[in-house]
Amino acid sequence: MAVITITKENFEQEVLRSDKPVLLDFWASWCGPCRMLSPIVDEVAEERTDVKVGKVNVDQQPELAGEFGVMSIPTLLVFENGKLVRQAVGARPKAAVLDLLG
Repeated sequence: MAVITITKENFEQEVLRSDKPVLLDFWASWCGPCRMLSPIVDEVAEERTDVKVGKVNVDQQPELAGEFGVMSIPTLLVFENGKLVRQAVGARPKAAVLDLLG
């Protein structure tokens, strides 16, 4: 499944009302570790059809970053049934991203 761009306008529909677990990648274009993590997140989106994957650009969506206390990027958040269940800060290898999903 393709990665979805998450905004405050589609957050409720795409994340909170999702029938699948959702992995969100909070990132910015100027962030080196974010650029390292991005292809891994893309791979997970292609391989795991049981999970919805979205990216939140913190420069364009500061309200969402603030709502979830994202102070450092990249930050990965996992939502299940509309609730935040796990999070991780910093670039991670693919295995760690998959572990985060459970």
